[in-house]
Amino acid sequence: MAIPTATKLVLPRRQRRLRRTESIRSLVRETRLTPDCFIYPLFVVEGQGIRKEVSSMPGVFQLSVDQAVEEARAARAEGISGVLLFGLPDTKDAIGSQASNPDAAVQNAVRALKRDVQDLVIFTDVCLCEYTSHGHCGIVDGDEIVNDATVEQLVQAALSHAAAGADFVAPSDMMDGRVKAIRGALDARGLDQVGIMSYAAKYCSGFYGPFREAADSTPQFGDRRSHQMDPANVAEALREVETDIEEGADIVMVKPALPYLDVLTKVKERFGHPTAAYQVSAEYSMIKAAGRLGWIDEPRVMMETLIAIRRAGADMIISYFAREAARAL
Repeated sequence: MAIPTATKLVLPRRQRRLRRTESIRSLVRETRLTPDCFIYPLFVVEGQGIRKEVSSMPGVFQLSVDQAVEEARAARAEGISGVLLFGLPDTKDAIGSQASNPDAAVQNAVRALKRDVQDLVIFTDVCLCEYTSHGHCGIVDGDEIVNDATVEQLVQAALSHAAAGADFVAPSDMMDGRVKAIRGALDARGLDQVGIMSYAAKYCSGFYGPFREAADSTPQFGDRRSHQMDPANVAEALREVETDIEEGADIVMVKPALPYLDVLTKVKERFGHPTAAYQVSAEYSMIKAAGRLGWIDEPRVMMETLIAIRRAGADMIISYFAREAARAL
């Protein structure tokens, strides 16, 4: 005689039990966003007492060194770990020579921040686009950006930032071989403690427009498709990241963030390397504009986008929202 099998009791799944209150939701939350994962970009200019708002980026300013110190001090007090410095020189030339001037705005800002703001991690953008009269990321021969001559200039800029006290130099130019060249030059001069955060997968994007006003870096001719990445490519991004890690990058970056969350996830899963994502100028400005028009809840959308970037795999997020988000958290 067959023994009857027990009737399997099927209980309804009630996923909503874990969403019932904010306290419960916070206990089971998978992705944590904290102020210390933010890096705050600052645009530094020559002079004193300058705080000029960027018209296309409400709440973002071009700052003289003294004002940059005040802004960084406030950011650190709000729990933000680091700042990323961009420099705007008073004079420009064809080769961007002011990028390596030890008395330029970025170098002076690094020294002032090291002196006046405790425990702040200082990253410096290493590129020539803010410093060249033509607005391109390197030295130009006709209509072509010359790779190796540009790398030589980038090395000199990185060395000047490191000598001033930068914790990390961040080459954003997308020239081939620049991470290896910078790493070798730093080590040869006893600056082996200075790290490299590489813009490893930097796409040729339409999301950079407001930044070019902030950094005064709009190309005078052509575009940047010859060196920045094609938005259609993912495997190429992984090759770029792998190369930069092999050449000595301590941190790799995906830029922009939101349109390339899939790339960010693949980079983090493939390499497990410290990974940054840059929520770029238009990502910021679009949220600001829609918020001002009343089309969206700006603080809510700000936090949702930052959580998305973190969830996709970013260990650190470079964002113009850093202070607003830190205060909200």
